[in-house]
Amino acid sequence: MTVTMLVVFLGHVLLGLPLFIALLTTAFVGFLFVDFSMIPRMMPQQFFSGINVFSLMAIPLFILAGNLMNVSGLTERLMGFARLIVGHLRGGMGHVNVVSSVFFAGVNGSAVADTSALGSLLVPAMEKEGYSRAFAAGLTAGSSLIGPIIPPSIFMILYASLTNTSVGDLFLAGVVPGMLLGVAFMGMNAWYAWRHRLPKSTQLPSLGQLGFAFIAALPALIAPFIIVAGIVLGFVTPTESGALTALYVALCGVMLGGLRLKECWKAILDTARLTSAIFLIMAASATISWLLSYAQVPEQFVSLLSPYVDNSVVILLLLSAITFVTGMFMEEVSALMLLTPIFAPVAMMAGIDPIHLGIIITLNITIALITPPLGACVFVAAAVSRLEIVSLFRTIWPFVLTAIAVLILLILFPPLTLWLPTLLG
Repeated sequence: MTVTMLVVFLGHVLLGLPLFIALLTTAFVGFLFVDFSMIPRMMPQQFFSGINVFSLMAIPLFILAGNLMNVSGLTERLMGFARLIVGHLRGGMGHVNVVSSVFFAGVNGSAVADTSALGSLLVPAMEKEGYSRAFAAGLTAGSSLIGPIIPPSIFMILYASLTNTSVGDLFLAGVVPGMLLGVAFMGMNAWYAWRHRLPKSTQLPSLGQLGFAFIAALPALIAPFIIVAGIVLGFVTPTESGALTALYVALCGVMLGGLRLKECWKAILDTARLTSAIFLIMAASATISWLLSYAQVPEQFVSLLSPYVDNSVVILLLLSAITFVTGMFMEEVSALMLLTPIFAPVAMMAGIDPIHLGIIITLNITIALITPPLGACVFVAAAVSRLEIVSLFRTIWPFVLTAIAVLILLILFPPLTLWLPTLLG
């Protein structure tokens, strides 16, 4: 049954059908193997129940906050601050790219949005400084992976809804891995700048310039603390935090004169389009997840990996390999929705902390965003930098390998993810 469903799904994807239709058709075929009479009763029920989760309401709110940040000019303020912090270093615009992604990650939580928002501005600036266009586009796509790791994160909210894990703990656990990704990509950029002898583009800023840029960017810098502190301290739920953040960003945009009715309406429309696509995929994926659970596929997977349960590192490496390959050929939200219910029992049997598992799965799914042949961030980076997609696919692999190196580091040293949630209790 599982093999037939996989063949049907890949066939529909290759035909170019919308992803949620491919998933629903695959579920229909699976029900033919299990019980045909369940189709009119269980498919609509599971389709609706897959999105009938209160915590998922946070997703469109965080997306809206990020879109409002883009159209109101707050993103440019963050980039200006990043330019003063690291722009004076050799290869400064590359460092600005990574640091801007770290700042932007604290509001949006979407790698694709990060690539689109920053790439159109930073790729030409990096090329002007002496970077090749391919490296500039690759660094933009690679550094965008920080977005779903540093809170807030759409993937973490989905994982929490599937495993009944604390969203606040997941958000805290993502801070250190996100920073490690940033350091790794800045290291790549420094090596490139040294190898190609790129000049220093700006002088060391004065304290006055730094202070002025910090004050200008402060409204945007406060947003991540509102998100994390509100959830961790128990003042708000993730959904309420999303609403509060969107309202805060909108008020900042209005007060600073960058947000008008036209821009606000554009942000709402963009949010509606992206949210509807995500929720359709989630609902269809939930139908398949229920079917696989009903057919006891997770139990079969547990028994298959049971010889390795005494070694949590081996289990995580195996799960990561499966997730990596799956993410190469499947949209990230659907891959997360399908794999998490199967992986969670295995991790529990191996004694792996569910928070640690959540970060590993999230990073795995995120890496798929820059992995050929379906990496969404690569397509966006190619579009904004006006590169042939095949050319960028050839040059993206060093960034993929760098992210995988960070992933292996997190697998080998779980305290890197668990330290901050444990510290803050």
